[in-house]
Amino acid sequence: RRGALVEFLQKIVNGVPEVEAPVYSHVTYDITDEVQLVQQPDILIVEGLNVLQTGSSSNTPFVSDYFDFTIYVDADTDDLEKWYVERFQQLRATAFRENSAYFVQFSHLPPDAAEAVARTIWRSINLPNLQENIIPTRARADLVLRKGPDHDVTSVELRRN
Repeated sequence: RRGALVEFLQKIVNGVPEVEAPVYSHVTYDITDEVQLVQQPDILIVEGLNVLQTGSSSNTPFVSDYFDFTIYVDADTDDLEKWYVERFQQLRATAFRENSAYFVQFSHLPPDAAEAVARTIWRSINLPNLQENIIPTRARADLVLRKGPDHDVTSVELRRN
């Protein structure tokens, strides 16, 4: 449900003793009916592709409004595509086989056909989303970690405000 994460963060910031966190499923690619109970954490880590985005309305709070410190993990686009294809192949043999999986139709493809599908999805959906919606938020991060082809951190950029 749209706004569930913002509502969750509002409750955490306001000191509500027990807050139900929405749970996102990487199988169905959607928020589930499940929740995770969070009880007044000292530190809360929120991970997501679009959490640094702002919107067009200044009256609406954004997820990033609730963060004290933000980290952007950066990598070369070619590496991201390679990692996506590798992950797609791994999921094809595991999570994609669940009947409720968003990508269940790809679970029985042979490896070469699955790679072609993964590259098509990357280039037609994920890459444009990266370029249009995610990379522009990099400048809003307090810390930028740059990852190399082997996933090692190759550089760290700390911004001081």
